Amino acid sequence: MESKAVADRGLFGITFVNVDDTVSREELIRSMLVMVRRAALRLKRMVPSLELDDLIGDGSIGLIRAVDSFDPERGPTLEHYARRLILGAMLNGVRRMDPVSERARRLARAGDRHRYDVAAGLGSVPSASETESLYPGYSVALRAVRHSTPLSLDMKLPDGEMLSCDWSSDPARIFETRAERTDLCSAIDALTPRHRSIVMQHYFAGQSLRSIGRRLHISPQRVSQLHRRAIELLARQSHAAAA
Repeated sequence: MESKAVADRGLFGITFVNVDDTVSREELIRSMLVMVRRAALRLKRMVPSLELDDLIGDGSIGLIRAVDSFDPERGPTLEHYARRLILGAMLNGVRRMDPVSERARRLARAGDRHRYDVAAGLGSVPSASETESLYPGYSVALRAVRHSTPLSLDMKLPDGEMLSCDWSSDPARIFETRAERTDLCSAIDALTPRHRSIVMQHYFAGQSLRSIGRRLHISPQRVSQLHRRAIELLARQSHAAAA
């Protein structure tokens, strides 16, 4: 028997085969796959971190379920019915990648909503332990949600969190460090021999001022004076270079 296809332009602006007793199941699914791709691209634009292939795979499963379970006597067209199942299957796939369960997120939202309502009415925010008495498991759910929330460059870090900055590979930082090192070496070379010896031994050889004094046969007080004078001379040269 020759299959009969009826063209129809739907919500997604696409043409596919309407349901008909003479249209094969495979032909119907193939004609509607473009709807899956359009929906996947739309979600991908909303959440760029999602994988397009995963969305299409989950959406295709939703499409197959829609075609197999569609009943034209219930009212909605196949397009409307399939659209809901396709999007639902994609969202279920996204939820499976969430490290926090949907139950924990619902519990955290309910607890936060309660704390907001109390704060709006009484002017003070109830503690997490007080909310825990009404919503058992709230504290655990809240910690799970906060720890799994991606960080944004536009927001401050959570309390207690620190981020170490590594500028070692930044060209501007490398140039600045080398320039500072060159200026410092020039300033040290300009010191008197005794001042230069104290700076080199103390800061580059890790010697204490007391041990340097013994090596130079001078008192600890005198080596401390020479060290302070060397630092003053270096600071003066640094300020003169920056002016």
